[in-house]
Amino acid sequence: MRVLDHARIPELPNPSFGKVRDCYDLPATATEPARRILISSDRLSAFDRILAAIPFKGQVLTQLARWWFDRTSDLCPNHVLSYPDPNVVIGKRVEILPVEVVVRGYLAGTTSTSVLTQYKAGVRTMYGHTLPDGLRDNQVLPAAIITPTSKAFDGGHDEPLTAADIVAQGLLTAAQWDEVSARALALFARGQKIAAERGLILVDTKYEFGLDAEGTILIADEIHTPDSSRYWIASGYQAAFEAGTRPPSFDKDVIRSWVGARCDPYKDPIPEIPAEMIEQTSRVYIDAYEQITGETFVPDLTGETTLARVRANLARYFQ
Repeated sequence: MRVLDHARIPELPNPSFGKVRDCYDLPATATEPARRILISSDRLSAFDRILAAIPFKGQVLTQLARWWFDRTSDLCPNHVLSYPDPNVVIGKRVEILPVEVVVRGYLAGTTSTSVLTQYKAGVRTMYGHTLPDGLRDNQVLPAAIITPTSKAFDGGHDEPLTAADIVAQGLLTAAQWDEVSARALALFARGQKIAAERGLILVDTKYEFGLDAEGTILIADEIHTPDSSRYWIASGYQAAFEAGTRPPSFDKDVIRSWVGARCDPYKDPIPEIPAEMIEQTSRVYIDAYEQITGETFVPDLTGETTLARVRANLARYFQ
């Protein structure tokens, strides 16, 4: 099966390599702003390491983010300039704001910073919001809330913030936070509405906002993909909620759970992951794309390999 396990292209300038994306920065010209080439690989990351390459994952995420950007551009400008390849977006260079913006519509989550974890520990006031007593696991919140955290660019841990903290610490101005929070809530409301039309519940999501060279706030990276968002299947939600079980979802964590049950993934070598599990995870991403968009996913099989295709489509940017 075709996978893009890396997109290291030495002819492209100013590389930076993340866990999933391989990026290159193009300098500004007389006719073009400073741009970034973002190539979504098929790598699957967890436990601060790469576990596997999932066929077509990069194309799914790029095309799904494109679908959502097209349907939310009236609510917030985005970084997109062009799509030269199914795995690639050319975007404006932006300075990512130092605040992680997570919007939550339900009392859900498993991490230490999630509202459910804190609520079950007895906390009622969090992130500047006060929640009522008597809420149950996975219950819809009275209204969607933003739960911001500091963005640890240096590998440290994100810390919970309130709106007052954000302004007091100089992370954003009051006007910037007002704009970011209003845009985030509007994007989330649009996402929930469209998801509901597809038989899905958009539970929570993460947004990356940044400033372009003119100081305009843009949304960057991705939007409402299965990697940045939690979706539940609406038809199974009520029964699961009444039973106190986890609602059905796009379960992308099969590989993560399998690895975690067999070793200490932060220290030990990763065991070989069965091919059928990799194929199953690929199917989950494709199913998510098709249910969210209502369209059939068509893998791009042109080129001898996926990397050869990406190289050919980016040749105009070679130096």
